[in-house]
Amino acid sequence: MQSPLPFATLLFNAFVWGLAWWPFQHMHQAGLHPLWATAFMYAVVLLALLAWRPTLWTQVRQHPELWLLALASGLNNVAFNWAVTIGDVVRVILLFYLMPAWAVLLAWKVLGERPTPAALLRLALAFTGVVLVLLPEGAPASRLLQNLSLADGLALLGGFMFALTNVTLRRLHAVPGPARMFTMFGGCMLMALAVACVGLQVGVVEPFPAVNATWLTTGLLLAGVLMLGNWALQFGAARLAAGTTALVMLSEVMFASVSSALLGASTLNTRTVLGGALILLASLLAALQFRRPGAAGH
Repeated sequence: MQSPLPFATLLFNAFVWGLAWWPFQHMHQAGLHPLWATAFMYAVVLLALLAWRPTLWTQVRQHPELWLLALASGLNNVAFNWAVTIGDVVRVILLFYLMPAWAVLLAWKVLGERPTPAALLRLALAFTGVVLVLLPEGAPASRLLQNLSLADGLALLGGFMFALTNVTLRRLHAVPGPARMFTMFGGCMLMALAVACVGLQVGVVEPFPAVNATWLTTGLLLAGVLMLGNWALQFGAARLAAGTTALVMLSEVMFASVSSALLGASTLNTRTVLGGALILLASLLAALQFRRPGAAGH
């Protein structure tokens, strides 16, 4: 009988990211922009990793091809954290979960994996769902981009970068796992700092605030929880099939939806529910595709 522990660790990771919006909003209300918060937290994580394994930096330097992983994972994290802080949480999570659709296109271009008819069906479902979420009822399709808020754009960018991160990880499978993990965390810190500095110059990001106990304590606690969540993901994903992992991780949407609805951070309407159902159906079909014996990834 298979141990329930891998499932439990994956659920814990989904729970962490499903509720991560709340501490980010809490820190923002205390004066710390989510970009500065991201840079601060991952600096703490990197210092902890270097204290645990000082040779990590040497491993990373031996694999210069990791720069793309740092860029993709960093922008993924930056976009997601910023979006859930300033936007409707459920809407952001749903747009972010367009990731399996992006993965089909990226795998086609980057890995040379031609999409199957099933993959094209998932693309159609996912993009139809996005139209329903973004386009108000009765509005012409030409207004689709006009209705994009900053949070919407960040969520779409985050999902695309998450897909690029996964495709890049597959290309770099020969690189030691600790080096890849350190690179991803380093990318999160560096991209957050870079985007925050640019945002500061153009006036969309507030200056780094004076230290106060609220955001400092919240940031330190969240950094620790994110490290634990990452360990839980590595533990569970290494012991379960890729499709099973993807199915369990979809519970993040449930955790985010319930928590944000209870705390008043989301509003749901019929089009959002229908569009979200199509996006999640595409993700579900992608996960089930991995579970079929001999099935292709996309």
